[in-house]
Amino acid sequence: MKYRHLGSSGVRVSEICLGTMSFGDQWGFGADVATSHEVMTAFAEAGGNFLDTANKYHGGQTEEIVGDFVARDRDYWVLATKYTLNMRGDDPNACGNGRKNMTRAVEASLRRLKTDYIDLLWVHAWDFCSRVDEVMRGLDDLVRQGKVTYVGISDAPAWVVAHANTLADLRGWSRFVGLQIQWSLCERTVERELVPMARAFDIGVTPWGPLHAGVLTGKYTRGEGPGDSKRASYNKGRLTERNLEIARAVDAVADELGASSAQVAVSWLKHQGADVFPIAGARKPEQIKDVLGCVSLSLSAEQLARLDEVSKISLGFPHDFINTGARGVVFGNVAERIELPTPRG
Repeated sequence: MKYRHLGSSGVRVSEICLGTMSFGDQWGFGADVATSHEVMTAFAEAGGNFLDTANKYHGGQTEEIVGDFVARDRDYWVLATKYTLNMRGDDPNACGNGRKNMTRAVEASLRRLKTDYIDLLWVHAWDFCSRVDEVMRGLDDLVRQGKVTYVGISDAPAWVVAHANTLADLRGWSRFVGLQIQWSLCERTVERELVPMARAFDIGVTPWGPLHAGVLTGKYTRGEGPGDSKRASYNKGRLTERNLEIARAVDAVADELGASSAQVAVSWLKHQGADVFPIAGARKPEQIKDVLGCVSLSLSAEQLARLDEVSKISLGFPHDFINTGARGVVFGNVAERIELPTPRG
């Protein structure tokens, strides 16, 4: 496993991040404590040091499971957790991005994680209620208190993140160094605004759902079946003909390389740039061991082109407009001779 800096931060994280949402049983599915620890052990033995969790996962049980494990060697791990989602259904202030919930959530997470600092605190989702300045100042206070080392944001519009980091840079506050987004061969709409924005602001990208909830593992296209009924019901809306066509293309590349479909799907994300750190989740040690095979997998230019073609999307306005007809108007007769700058990453 290789290590790279996460965005503009000074912290070095493994090229694959381990997602822990499947650790726990409070939601009626997931891995028990012993199995969760086996998954984290397999990840560490492969060189992984980047763990992603959240206070909401299994009602806090996931943080407890992760905390018990990382306590064995706390300083080794780059431990990320999230706040925002409601933890008390009857309390209007036990949710959202504002300072009150932020402070309460971090204190509770520190107790469950059995640590006195969080390496990376994510805003779990933008609530469209809290002011950007309140959120960024609150996060900066947590950094200055030593309770949080870095901050990131998940599931938010590009304009919110750009606003937040511009404000933080101007006022000398802690800026977002990570952006967590849904990104896979089946979900590429983030390439319109979010990914270019992250690169413009030197923010590391950690895609969740790289296997699109199992659609890209081959289990729906190789006759293995959907697995348990809860997961099958969750995936029902994802099993579109377009997504299955993409999955079959992934299977074909996997067969050519003698690799698993999951390895190819995650490898495609890794090929998108050195600033991309896919989040891989697993309920069994063999699952994470399989996915981690992607770190030594190299896709050819032709294979990447095939995967890009079957999964392509329209970037929409203004991108399609600027990149086609408007380009000639902007640059005139030299349009075809001007090379665009290479994006960071």
